[in-house]
Amino acid sequence: MESFVVHEGLVAPMDRANVDTDLIMPKQFLKSIRRSGFGPNLFDDLRYLDEGVPDADNSNRPINPDFPLNFPRYQGASILLTRENFGCGSSREHAPWALVDYGFRAIIAPSFADIFRSNCFKNGLLPIALDSSVVDQLFAALYENEGFSLSIDLERQVVAGSGFDRIAFEVDAFRKDCLLRGLDDIDITLQSEAAIRRFEAKHKELFPWVFDKVSI
Repeated sequence: MESFVVHEGLVAPMDRANVDTDLIMPKQFLKSIRRSGFGPNLFDDLRYLDEGVPDADNSNRPINPDFPLNFPRYQGASILLTRENFGCGSSREHAPWALVDYGFRAIIAPSFADIFRSNCFKNGLLPIALDSSVVDQLFAALYENEGFSLSIDLERQVVAGSGFDRIAFEVDAFRKDCLLRGLDDIDITLQSEAAIRRFEAKHKELFPWVFDKVSI
C-alpha cells in the first residue's frame, strides 16, 4: 500500500449527499477481486450515458457532459470534495478500490459511512471529516477558482489551500500510523510473522494428528 504523508492535489467536486457505494461502484462490476482496473467505471452511472458492462472498452462510450469528473478543469484530480454520509449503503470494498484506481488519495466530506471509512484506510485512501460549514467554504472556493488545489499533511493533521487558514482534522491514531507507513492489514499481520511461525510450530507439536494426511 502506498504511504500517505503529505499530498497536494487538484480538487474535484461530488456535490451531493448520501452518495452510496452502488453509485460509486455499480454492482455489475463486483465480479473481480483484483483491486485494480476499476477506475474507468468509478461513478459509472453518472459518467456515461449508456449502461456499463464489465471488461468492456470504455474509450468509445458516450460521456455525460454534465458530470463534473468529465469537465476538463477537473482532469487529474486527486482529492474529492463531497457532502455528508459519503459511502453509505453496502460494504463493498470495490468502492475505495475504484476511487484509488482513478487516482484519488483523499476525500473530504462532513461525514462518512463507518464501513466505507474503514475500507478507505485499509486501501491507502484518506477520508477527512470536516464541519459542514468548512466544506461549504471549500465548495465555494472550488467553483470560483479553476485549478483549485489543497495540500494535506497527515502527520500534522492539517489541510491548507490558497485563501484558507490551515484546517485541522481528526484521525484515528492507529489508522494514521498505518497510512504514514503504508501498511495494510496483511502488512500489519506480517509484522508478527516470527510469532505466528512459533505458534504454528508449537501447535503442530501439541496436536500432530491435526496435520496427518487423511486418505479418502
